[in-house]
Amino acid sequence: MLSKINTCVLQGLDGNIVEVETDLSNGMPCFNIVGLPDASIKESKDRVRTAINNSGFKFPLNRITINLAPASLKKQGSQMDLAIATGILNCMEIIKKDDLTDTCFIGELSLDGEVTKIDGALPMVISLLSLGIKRVIIPFNNKEECGVVKGIEVIPVKNIKELVNFLNGLEEVNPWKTESLNNDKDEYVFQDFKDIKGQETLKRAMEVAAAGGHNILIIGPPGSGKTMIAKRLPTILPQMSFDEALEVTKIYSIAGLIKENGLLSKRPFRSPHHTISRVSLVGGGRTPSPGEVSLAHFGVLFLDELPEFAKSALEVLRQPMEDNIVTISRVNATLTYPSNFMLVASMNPCPCGYYGDPLHECSCNPRDIDRYLKKISGPLLDRIDIHIEVSPVNFDDLKSKDIKVESSKDVSFRVNKCRDIQIERYSEENIFSNSELEGRNVNKYCKIDKEAEEILKNAFDKLGLSARAYNKILKVSRTIADLDKSKNIKSLHILEAIQYRSMDRKYFSI
Repeated sequence: MLSKINTCVLQGLDGNIVEVETDLSNGMPCFNIVGLPDASIKESKDRVRTAINNSGFKFPLNRITINLAPASLKKQGSQMDLAIATGILNCMEIIKKDDLTDTCFIGELSLDGEVTKIDGALPMVISLLSLGIKRVIIPFNNKEECGVVKGIEVIPVKNIKELVNFLNGLEEVNPWKTESLNNDKDEYVFQDFKDIKGQETLKRAMEVAAAGGHNILIIGPPGSGKTMIAKRLPTILPQMSFDEALEVTKIYSIAGLIKENGLLSKRPFRSPHHTISRVSLVGGGRTPSPGEVSLAHFGVLFLDELPEFAKSALEVLRQPMEDNIVTISRVNATLTYPSNFMLVASMNPCPCGYYGDPLHECSCNPRDIDRYLKKISGPLLDRIDIHIEVSPVNFDDLKSKDIKVESSKDVSFRVNKCRDIQIERYSEENIFSNSELEGRNVNKYCKIDKEAEEILKNAFDKLGLSARAYNKILKVSRTIADLDKSKNIKSLHILEAIQYRSMDRKYFSI
């Protein structure tokens, strides 16, 4: 008897339907799986056999042939266990339902017949919906993340017995729906901008960066609050929309990093150590998996002590920062993952950390300082919109109780208002922040008057700016104008944006 059951495999974030053809025939008892399966699928023979036996059903002593169609597509993942077991039980007529073409089965089996949680369930369900599947059977512990997908029946099952009874109409399993996205910011309740004393210039730069989605580099001595304020950036960023949360959760689902139920509601904040490799940063492996740049999608990638990172690792950031995607090519596959993140980096001004510090003497010679700073290449620096120098916090700022310090809620209110202006302005452009402006759109939306143009021309000539740095200044100026609720970019907005090119102005002549 022949049975055909649908399952799914992932290539990057996209799922493909795989038809599991099962044939039971007379002959020497054996169990063969063909159709380019990987090692985890080949091992499913033992899991499926034992799971069926331990679920109270007798495994057939027949010649069993499993074909995974299309045969030209490489398959991987243990999520095919459930489809293979369903195909065998259907051939044995234990499952009496003949037509299962509108249903897809994904799940791994444990030896006792339990259907266990898998990685990548959410992107599979989203892809199956677009491919016309009406119903999907998933592991019970994947129900929260998959239940957010509308337009497809999500049936969570705990074990093989429950699946058989459901398909035979002996037991009712209701489709699961995750009610809503909880997008509050309780996670950041102990991290607030009001904890930061002094550093008004730095807080202003962070507000501008958050309002326009700009990359930012913070340069300052140890203890000046660089790391502290970077960790508080998510508290002033706009909340994620449902679509953004869905896309971020898909990436985390593939990476196996979903620890809580349902969608990830907080913007990601990734802070890898400076010993990280290129592969871990942008993604890769034998079968390419998401790296830190993709795990920071729609969130923040924080690189503390930027010059300590391997230069080869930093240089691979250039393409993801420019294109908002990363393409990973390996022998087994070429996959593309999204990487639309805000880069926040911090560094000392010299190897000892005290160059320019009025309270400490720098022990570095000019050659050491030059070598240290030039670990950050010109092309990478060009891709960072805002460079801001900070000084040590003085005692009066730390102890004064008279100075009113704004909370994250206050700053976030202005940031959200600014983002609303941008969303309305770019409603026909598929752009959501000023940092995403490119080419003709920069000229269209960042027009300046003669006075501002003259200021920008002088800065361009004196600082030796590149065309990319020129565009960055215009985009940051547009954000400053939006925060100022100004329709036009004025000279003072251009002047502030130029001040945010500290590395061009002081350290580099490239």
